[in-house]
Amino acid sequence: MSEPKPASLPNDQASAARAIRPGAGRWLRRYVRTSLERVVFYQPLFLMGAALLIGVLCGGAAVGFHHLIHAFQRLFWGLDDFTVEGIRALSWWTLALAPALGGLLVAPVIRFLAPEAKGHGVPEVMLAVARHNGLMRGRVVIGKALASALTLASGGSAGREGPIIQIGAALGSKVGQLLRASGQHVRTFAGCGAAAGLAATFNAPIAATLFTVEVIIGEYSVLQFTPIVISAVIATVISRSYWGNEPVFRVPDYELVSAWEFGPYLLLGLISGGMAIALIRLLFHAEDRFEAWRFPAWLKPAAGGLAVGVIGIGLPHVFSDGYDTVDAVLQGGLAGWLVLLLLLAKLLATSLTLGSGGSGGVFMPSLFLGALTGSTIGQFSGWLLGDLAGNPGGYALVGMGGIVAGAMHAPITAMIMMFELTGNYAIVLPLMIVCIVSTMVTHLVQRESIYTGKLARQGIDLFRGRTLDIFREIRVADCQRKDPPTIPGSTPATRVIASMLELEGSTLYVIDEQGGLHGTIRLHDLKHLLTRPGALEHGLLALDLADTGAPVCHPEESLSDALVKFERSGMTELPVVTPGDGRLVACLPYAELIAHYNEEVFRRDSGETLAHRLAATRKPDNVAIAPGVSVRTWRPPPVFWGKSLAEAELPLRYHVQVVLIRRNAEPVPGSDEAEIIALPDRDYLIGSRDLIVVCGRDADLSGLPGA
Repeated sequence: MSEPKPASLPNDQASAARAIRPGAGRWLRRYVRTSLERVVFYQPLFLMGAALLIGVLCGGAAVGFHHLIHAFQRLFWGLDDFTVEGIRALSWWTLALAPALGGLLVAPVIRFLAPEAKGHGVPEVMLAVARHNGLMRGRVVIGKALASALTLASGGSAGREGPIIQIGAALGSKVGQLLRASGQHVRTFAGCGAAAGLAATFNAPIAATLFTVEVIIGEYSVLQFTPIVISAVIATVISRSYWGNEPVFRVPDYELVSAWEFGPYLLLGLISGGMAIALIRLLFHAEDRFEAWRFPAWLKPAAGGLAVGVIGIGLPHVFSDGYDTVDAVLQGGLAGWLVLLLLLAKLLATSLTLGSGGSGGVFMPSLFLGALTGSTIGQFSGWLLGDLAGNPGGYALVGMGGIVAGAMHAPITAMIMMFELTGNYAIVLPLMIVCIVSTMVTHLVQRESIYTGKLARQGIDLFRGRTLDIFREIRVADCQRKDPPTIPGSTPATRVIASMLELEGSTLYVIDEQGGLHGTIRLHDLKHLLTRPGALEHGLLALDLADTGAPVCHPEESLSDALVKFERSGMTELPVVTPGDGRLVACLPYAELIAHYNEEVFRRDSGETLAHRLAATRKPDNVAIAPGVSVRTWRPPPVFWGKSLAEAELPLRYHVQVVLIRRNAEPVPGSDEAEIIALPDRDYLIGSRDLIVVCGRDADLSGLPGA
């Protein structure tokens, strides 16, 4: 006979009993949960911890990528040391066929594993950061590593920096996704990975950080800069533990011999700009030619590789990244005629490799071309100035920075990069002049850089580094209103007027039987009917009254595109239709667009800092942050329960911004403690036990329902 069960206590008595006898396990779990919550919501610590992890992962990835390239080189060439002397000892057919075989193996990797791995990689990272808050697929890490290692190891003319930037950015993005970080933080983590990968590869943490801020992210803020620096430093520490602390290129101590050299250096800046333009345009031309070529897509990288192999039979210097050739030029060890010949051959080989669909970066080819260009000008300077001119190797060093600055439109990054790659500070003055002049020349002739140009050719203008860029990062689907007011085309005019009078807005959408948009009817379109007696007796239908020339939006368009349509049409609301069948799915009010813009500006400029400071204080009941502007805690009434923040339209209707949400702020006995959500997404569903911290003018805050 079983013992009788004790009678259950009322809820309040049970809670009291648990409070008296919490137990060590319950107390420990609560302590750990509270401690973790404080750590997670202490933003600097969270960012630094994630940045440290990304730095470790990317440092290891850079080392692994280096070993993967060398392993494939041994398979393709049978050489442990991939140098020009070693390649020359091989048969001519090996030189011709190895790059073709590499291209043949690259094609299926790109086709089936990661199409993003095609090309030099940096534009894809820039697009992910600018348009998708840094979201990248994890498979890019494997796909890019394999495709680029095969391309470089088989002799394709490209560099390692583009692949490792994309690999690192994908790792950083994946870390942010696994940590369920906000979109802004995932964007920062992708930048952390890009900087870490580049820093580990070139032993240049400062230049890698500046490159990420100047080129990839396109803007500066302390909250982004700090974790990027941490990741770059950690990755560099790991790479130095493998390869030592020596600069990538060992350069003699070149210096500015006389002020007369500024003339040849100015000429070098002009020519470097021209060479950067040639590289950009020849690369784009090769991409167009291979794209238009009616040839199996999976064979195009092999065809490009075969062409590179044919060039390499006579000039094996063009194979792979060409580190040893650049080093020889910096030491002044190549003849003038060979330098000029290599200049043209490397331009052609790089364009063939990447234009045909190979995978690799353009940074190292830019350094290669810069060294050759500078060496040529240095030899000319020696002939012209005699003892008043420095060594051609110094000009080669400066020329490397000049073409990198012009091709990337990033002079600051180029200056610092050359200093870190060589450890030579003595030529900083001519380096600054050449980088600036080259960038000016390139920008005057070629508006887009070698990175943004690839995106611009696809119709993507990143408009980077400006506040208005917010419009280009937000889709129409993020602001549209579903279930717009519709009316069949066969509706009589009298019923159209009645429907318009019952409408909250000012636009009706005329649709056909399949839901396709026929046109729009606005309130002022009906004025002539109301002012002309008897006009309604002519049997007019909605089809007759509709304006069929109104512009439409698509859900995946950016708000920047929608804004242009608003300006040209003068409408206050635009229909949103599917691109294929023109079916009406939503509408986009101009007021919603502006409200969303203001919300994003608040989120980026001050919302993030304010939210995390309030989360740390845990007492945001009523805080004055400026005269007439406050932060208050608001308990949403039942009418808002179950609605998303987008449906609640707090910025649009009540002119307040949501800073954070205290989820389950009124816990029932035995439930979890309240969870703090800083700057929640617009699709967050408001719960019955939520407290919302809002910011706005005092008059607007007082106007909130239930306030």
